[in-house]
Amino acid sequence: MTTDMAPEQMLGAVARGDGPVLETLAQMQYDTLGRSGLPERTYHLVRIAALAAMGAPPASYLVNLAMASRAGVTVADIQGVLTAVAPIVGGPRVVAAAGASLQAIGVGDDGSPAE
Repeated sequence: MTTDMAPEQMLGAVARGDGPVLETLAQMQYDTLGRSGLPERTYHLVRIAALAAMGAPPASYLVNLAMASRAGVTVADIQGVLTAVAPIVGGPRVVAAAGASLQAIGVGDDGSPAE
């Protein structure tokens, strides 16, 4: 990523996964599963709960849901997590988390694939 890019281009590059920002984020993730001491499914469920609590954008869900799916986390598990954290993080955050999850996996609000 060069410095002669317009701000919109630089932010677009970050959103696409280009550049040193995402490289740094990837390095921060290195071996956190192993260091957590948690079973893999539990680790991913905790991360989904944290995303909901933080009001994370769809791009954050995209990576985490892909990895969680590979660990056997189901949509029902995600619904369970969001139900469990709702009294703590609040309704608006849970609704936003559900919407961000759907956007991340490319599903429209009505349950059909996003175009």
